[in-house]
Amino acid sequence: MIMATVFCALLRDLRGSMVIETAIVAPVLILMALGTFEAGTIVSRQHQLQSGAAEGEIIAMAAAQGAATNADQIRDIIADSLDLSPEKVKVTRLYRCNASANRVSTKEDCPEKAVVTSYVNIVINDTYTPVWTQFGVGGPVNFQVNRMVVLLS
Repeated sequence: MIMATVFCALLRDLRGSMVIETAIVAPVLILMALGTFEAGTIVSRQHQLQSGAAEGEIIAMAAAQGAATNADQIRDIIADSLDLSPEKVKVTRLYRCNASANRVSTKEDCPEKAVVTSYVNIVINDTYTPVWTQFGVGGPVNFQVNRMVVLLS
């Protein structure tokens, strides 16, 4: 009888119930907020890299129209714009001979009197390590943005 009275008293006692509920719910809410923040950061970085590639595309097209800019300068501008080391940005010049599906690295690789189309290939690589990797969940996110620009001359 005394045990039943003690259990009934415990069931009616609401003191501390909010603390217990908070202890259960708070970690889940914190993890959800952290995940949302990190996912937003990942999407934002991808957008920044795409914008940097578009900037490189505009510079390459301006260079094709006579602006004094070479591939190394384009690479350095993109790297500075994205706060990356120049090793993570690769800008190469490519050529297509006639209607070939393959691209070559120099105009001299094309036959004489061939119609040569010029391209600039921009490749941007970056890595982002989300905070959740410190807890053993997931790994670094690797980005690669590849932009091929046809130069009209």
